[in-house]
Order: sequence, then C-alpha cells, then structure tokens
Amino acid sequence: MSSSYGKIFKISTFGESHGAAVGVIIDGCPAGIDFDQEFIQSELDRRKPGQSRITTQRKEADEFQVLSGVFEGKTQGTPIAMMVWNGDQRSKDYSHISEQFRPSHADYTYQVKYGTRDYRGGGRSSARETVARVAAGALAKLVLRQINVEIHAYVSQVGKLKLDKPYQGLDLSKAEENAVRCPDPEIAQKMFDLIDETRKKGDSIGGVVNCVITGTPAGLGEPVFDKLHAELGKAMLSINAVKGFEYGSGFEGVEMYGSEHNDLFYDENGVVKTHTNYSGGIQGGISNGADIYFRVAFKPVATIMQDQESLDQNGNVVTVSGKGRHDPCVVPRAVPIVEGMAALVLVDALLRQRASGRLLI
Repeated sequence: MSSSYGKIFKISTFGESHGAAVGVIIDGCPAGIDFDQEFIQSELDRRKPGQSRITTQRKEADEFQVLSGVFEGKTQGTPIAMMVWNGDQRSKDYSHISEQFRPSHADYTYQVKYGTRDYRGGGRSSARETVARVAAGALAKLVLRQINVEIHAYVSQVGKLKLDKPYQGLDLSKAEENAVRCPDPEIAQKMFDLIDETRKKGDSIGGVVNCVITGTPAGLGEPVFDKLHAELGKAMLSINAVKGFEYGSGFEGVEMYGSEHNDLFYDENGVVKTHTNYSGGIQGGISNGADIYFRVAFKPVATIMQDQESLDQNGNVVTVSGKGRHDPCVVPRAVPIVEGMAALVLVDALLRQRASGRLLI
C-alpha cells in the first residue's frame, strides 16, 4: 500500500481511524527552518472534529508530538516524525458492519484487493488519516514562508448554493470567521443552515473548496509527466471524498475562443506578467508567476443515518444501518487539508528546482 508522496520533500503517513495513533514521517525538509509548533497546532485545530454542530461530534484534541528531526526550535535536515494519539474511538459503532459492505465506501474494494480490512471507521481509508497530511502541510507552509508564498482555501459551494464571486473581490481572511469557512457571511449562513437541515434528516451533502496560491515564483514544475497542475491534481484527488479537480478556466474554458482565452503578456518594470489569468498561473506545466487557483469537488459523505440495502461478504442482501459520528458535509474541515496538500506540492517542486541547479529565488 502506497502511503508516501513527494520526490524530495517526501512524506509517509501511518495509522488508522481507530488505531492507537496517526502520524507522518517527513524526509527532505531543509535544515534551519523555524519550527513553529503553535502554527502547526493551529492548522490541526482547523481540521479537528467537533468544531460545531455541522461537523462530526467525535472529540479529539489532535495535539501533536514531535518525535525527531527538530532541535532548539529548528529543523535539522533529518527525518521529522510527528504523531497524534487517537483518543475518542468507539469501535463498537462499527461491529455491525464487520461483514457488510457500506454503499460508496472502500469496504468492498479493500476486501477484494487485500483479502482483509479494518472495518472500524474504515481503518486506513478513513479521513482520519488526513491529520498527518495537515501536520506535514503546515511544515511545508513554514518552508514557503521563506519566499512569501501564501495559500488560501475557502468553501465556494455546498449543494446548489454557490459563491459566484471571483476570489480577487473577496476578503479570504473572513473564511475563518464562520463554521462553514466561506468568506461571504451571508452565503455562509445559508450554507450552514443547509448543512444543518441535511444533518437533521440523517443525510449528507457535497460541496466545493476553492484554493488560491499567491507569490509562487515562475519556473516551478517539471514538464511532460510531472507538470505542476498534474501534481496538484494528484494531490487533491488523493484526499478522501474528492471527485473533481480543475484549475484556471477549467471546464468553462471550453466555451471560449482562443482569442478570448489567451493570456497576453506585458512587461511591468522588467517583470513578465499577463493581462488575464485563464491559465491559472501555470503554462506548459510550469508556474508563470501569476496566482495559481483551482477548485476541488467533494462528494456527499458516504455514511448517512439512514438504512440502505447492500451486500455482505457472502453475497447476501443486507440492510446497512448508519451509526457512529460523521460529518454531514466534509468541505468545512477539508479547507486546511486542501491547503496542506497544495503546500506539499509546491515545496517539493521548489526543492526539485533547486536540485536542478537553477535557483529561482
């Protein structure tokens, strides 16, 4: 089972939803980076469960421990290990599905692939694993601070409710002022109400997270197979419940003529810029210095508090009853996960560029 990502800034995550702990080992982090523990904890707090009534009520402090690679507040250039203990497991909530395949879960596919599975909360397939990604992504953000790269994600859609405003006209800092993490307070309240109504019905609903990366230097990304947008797509699609990824003009670009869609270059005090940014800050798989922006679509959470027909391991028809504690909509807690994965992609691209012999900063 592959649990690693990255070529130079490489992470390997471990742990299950109802195991003892989840964690990450980071190899390739440069030495001398200020290890801001408060910042890393604040990123984990943005992801942790139990934040409001529209998220899972599982109670986890998600306080992380550093096991190696940091001394006197700085990274040492050696492998960094971080771990979060699981505290509020209720494995008995899943005993009834030990031999049942929950609809749209990984139960059946894991059983087919491995011949065994951890049915407690989905084991390794659980979104609990993303704790490790957020911790590693927070460290990647600290590396990106050195070159003033900033990453801001926010919720732009829940169900059919959409925030139809360009990010340039939004104060993205306001996303952290409400439980939904939408920067428009009025629409955020409507989204909250929709999620809450869905929760009361024992159902779930999907949504979209937008992400904007500013300050990226031109020249990051490897052409052909490791294009920067391909790496971002792979990173986002590896997140639980993600069903779609688009960057720049995305699918809407098919409705435009080339004469409309082309980003025309101009010179601004010796810096090459473009009048528009339909390319999403990436051309030929390489960053061009403009803002990188993309959208990530999340499906409705598969576990719902309603009875559904399914099969068990012996092929018998069974009724699967939803139990346990689950998010009725995943996107509010997915925001820091999207940011963390984006940071991991950019840091790895930055270090690969440095290794190629041409420094961009």
